[in-house]
Amino acid sequence: MEILAIIPARGGSKGLKNKNILPLSGHPLIAYSIKAGLDSNRINRVIVSTDSKEIADVAKTYGAEIPFMRPAEFAQDMSTDMEVFIHALNELKENENYVPDIIVQLRPTSPVRFVNEIDFCIDKLIANEAADSLRVVTPAPCNPYKMWIVNDSNEIMQPLLTLQNVKEPYNEPRQRLPKVYWQVGILDVIKMNTILEKKSLSGDVIVSHIVPNEFSIDIDDINSFTKAAEVISKNHCVKFDG
Repeated sequence: MEILAIIPARGGSKGLKNKNILPLSGHPLIAYSIKAGLDSNRINRVIVSTDSKEIADVAKTYGAEIPFMRPAEFAQDMSTDMEVFIHALNELKENENYVPDIIVQLRPTSPVRFVNEIDFCIDKLIANEAADSLRVVTPAPCNPYKMWIVNDSNEIMQPLLTLQNVKEPYNEPRQRLPKVYWQVGILDVIKMNTILEKKSLSGDVIVSHIVPNEFSIDIDDINSFTKAAEVISKNHCVKFDG
């Protein structure tokens, strides 16, 4: 079973400049995702897809492969993960005749990970023949059944969601509403056939892996850097000695 980890890391971060290589407890942010992939007992290769030479140089220093550079057309604000993955897989197939069985996406902006959890999620997907992918989720901070869409022209509201057999879910106690989860960037595990045949990074049958809110940190500002450093220091997750 050939398992490839892809770390997407473009250079044009708008919210926090150069965030993928900003230091987190003394090491570049992207280094935590690279180390997570390298420390896994199930992942065979760890590559970084980037358009930035600076990110590529840092990634190589921490042990990732950079078998190609990502074209600028796939490194725009609105570029999709699918475009990035198809480009990466095509490059590997054409230049190395390399075709993995499982793809693991490790987004650099979610640095809090546990190696045993990565391997568990990979095995969990492999064991489920009907599943197309696995996605990590966490309990949602807000219930979408109490959310609204507001018409810009007349300010009239409509509920975002309806619920079968419940007339006004937005007026129901929270405890009576379905438990909902928020997807996070810690880990995606995807079968190759899902990408090639279904043209999707998730497919139709998505297995869940639920993590506590405290570990679902997405780096997008300096405050989240501080929070991530604190969580990493207090837990036996992927981190660097010293």
